[in-house]
Amino acid sequence: MGKRRRDIPEINAGSMADIAFLLLVFFLVTTTMDIPTGLQVALPPISETPPENSQQKKREVLEVLVNSADLLLVEGDVMSIDKLKQKCKDHLTNEGRDPSLASSSTKAIVSLKNDRGTSYKMYVQVYNELTAAYNEVRDEYSMRTYGKNYSDLSPEREENKIKEVKSKYPKKLSEAEPVNIGVK
Repeated sequence: MGKRRRDIPEINAGSMADIAFLLLVFFLVTTTMDIPTGLQVALPPISETPPENSQQKKREVLEVLVNSADLLLVEGDVMSIDKLKQKCKDHLTNEGRDPSLASSSTKAIVSLKNDRGTSYKMYVQVYNELTAAYNEVRDEYSMRTYGKNYSDLSPEREENKIKEVKSKYPKKLSEAEPVNIGVK
């Protein structure tokens, strides 16, 4: 007898394209796209009245510069990032004691200026330190006045306390457009 040739059964691949398409749709629908949002900064409200004279007294403004080499300069002097928060707090809480710092907490301004070459990481570190200084000063004042941290005040029940703390220590953080400061 002759050898019988066995036929190998074929796999039906007709539905493979449908399965691949369904998997593709499934992954597209269930995947989330993480969009970087950047820093959340509240802008001041629009005012109909013209601003006061923009020439502030030098004493009221704490100048913070970050150059292209990520070197931090505060009032023209090199400073490490870990000392920035305390310097800012001293400026905000001076109340006229030191003639080189702000005369009052309501007049104190912090001016942040970056070089175009400043790294984003350094910018965020400096911004976080300045924001932390404002938060700590507000917390300390709120604790002395109300026995409770500012960050723990309830917006629904203690709105007047929050307004009072904000009016005592308004967040006046000025950011100038980046320029070429260079390396000093």
